[in-house]
Amino acid sequence: MQTKIKYAILIVIMLALFITPLIMHPSAEFGGADSAAEEALSEQGYEPWFTPIWEPPSGEIESLLFAVQAAIGAIIIGYFIGYEKGKRVKE
Repeated sequence: MQTKIKYAILIVIMLALFITPLIMHPSAEFGGADSAAEEALSEQGYEPWFTPIWEPPSGEIESLLFAVQAAIGAIIIGYFIGYEKGKRVKE
């Protein structure tokens, strides 16, 4: 019974953390750090040193490639965490 209460409290806290910014700033545009950095650099007149070798044809493809990269990283990290835990259980 105690763990159910703890989980319920954690879920309420998590929802509050997600909802609070939306209530405080309902018309705000939430963007990533990449676009903010790009805007700050372009305002100062920065010009890139080189052009990319290949640029994805659309934003969706770019998001897909990022998600695949994140998934591969998560699989590798998860494998090594499981491997280490398995070694400890075996001993």
